[in-house]
Amino acid sequence: TSERAALNIVHDALTNYKQWEEEIEKWQSPILRDDRLPEWYKFTLFNELYFLVAGGTVWIDSSLPATSSKNSLHQSAAVENTNVNVTVAKGNSRRGAAVENSVTDGYDTTSRKGLEYDGEEIHTRNTCEEKPVIPQESNSHHSIHKDTLKDPQDETDDVGRFLYLEGVEYIMWCTYDVHFYASFALLELFPKIELSIQREFAKAVLSEDGRRVKFLAEGNWGIRKVRGAVPHDLGTHDPWHEMNAYNIHDTSQWKDLNPKFVLQVYRDFAATRDFSFGADVWPAVRAAMEYMEQFDRDSDGLIENDGFPDQTYDTWTVHGISAYCGCLWLAALQAAAAMALQLGDKPFAEKCKSKFFKAKLVFEEKLWNGSYFNYDSGSSSNSKSIQADQLAGQWYTASSGLPSLFDDCKIKSSLHKIYDFNVMKVKGGKMGAVNGMHPNGKVDESCMQSREIWTGVTYGVAATMILSGMEEQAFTTAEGIFTAGWSEEGYG
Repeated sequence: TSERAALNIVHDALTNYKQWEEEIEKWQSPILRDDRLPEWYKFTLFNELYFLVAGGTVWIDSSLPATSSKNSLHQSAAVENTNVNVTVAKGNSRRGAAVENSVTDGYDTTSRKGLEYDGEEIHTRNTCEEKPVIPQESNSHHSIHKDTLKDPQDETDDVGRFLYLEGVEYIMWCTYDVHFYASFALLELFPKIELSIQREFAKAVLSEDGRRVKFLAEGNWGIRKVRGAVPHDLGTHDPWHEMNAYNIHDTSQWKDLNPKFVLQVYRDFAATRDFSFGADVWPAVRAAMEYMEQFDRDSDGLIENDGFPDQTYDTWTVHGISAYCGCLWLAALQAAAAMALQLGDKPFAEKCKSKFFKAKLVFEEKLWNGSYFNYDSGSSSNSKSIQADQLAGQWYTASSGLPSLFDDCKIKSSLHKIYDFNVMKVKGGKMGAVNGMHPNGKVDESCMQSREIWTGVTYGVAATMILSGMEEQAFTTAEGIFTAGWSEEGYG
């Protein structure tokens, strides 16, 4: 670090602050002047970004790391032009139609959903007919030649290395299971930083750290980092080199981290159309998917949870097939198949496609109860709980422009159930979506986390509602977080 670093920062700030203020105003103005958006939404949209700089951030100047298997996928591989469509949910008004900002094969388009409003009801032209849910192979082909791929070591793509803490009470860098919820902001505003973080995790997937650690919850011993497993975090004391500072559970046995990695990588790949990034991280995507096969213990294509809190809700026990991890796995299979097609790995695409259709049938048979997906397939007191996050995989699927995982009737029925129970039965909808709710209308108090309300989860639920044409419910759901966390009537 230069001895003049602090002086240079102050000099830049004093020299450029007027231009910076003008650029900030130019960036915020279209949203602040949009009368169709509620004031609380504008307030929250910008203020929630404080965490990127105030939550504990390290940004150093160094070469962007590439995956160790950079050349394992030929850069001249044929690419399937599969009409990837990246969709970002944006609400235009409390009662206006949802607008989708899309990127299709690199070109921006804007489309308006065909929604009709009749009082409080939303009528759509969707039916419950099953649709193809894996992108079909296109007849058109083009090749990615070496000279058309951006080298991640190019100066234009070298944005250094970026870390941010999970929180002031959870001092771990880039905690990945919750980066799943926060990363949309980075992708929207600082896409190269977002890609650099994904490259870090791709490199980590293919690494192993054999140092022994003791896991506090079960009291068992294991190794710090298992090859093929996505790390929980990039460390605390020696980031990048000593990962998995988290040691409550053995996260190499968690069922959500690997699918979340695949989903985030595909979303970022589809949004940026950066085929160099896609080729670089593809070996890690394959390794992450193949690692999960050990958790499909009955060969039905679907992963099973193992009777302990083996996912981000690390006090909430799961038995058998779960709505949360199962839905993430279905979405990851679809995303991996789509990415494989575009990068020329047809055999792996077919493998994921076959597993997807097989697993989807099992998932719906075991968990769908007619109005929502049960928490899990076990027989515990909370197995039939309504989990706010049960459609997390569908959220990413819709945001990435992939076909829906389930028919529209099931998706909307589940979202209406979440809205009516997890949102509206807690303080009249003024706090967001509680994580777990019994079908009798009582909060699931089986553990600390089942009765909590998580900001990122609530925003994810609201985004899924917007993507499903339920904008009125989406804004009410998200407003609860503002009321509880930011307003004078809340707890902020």
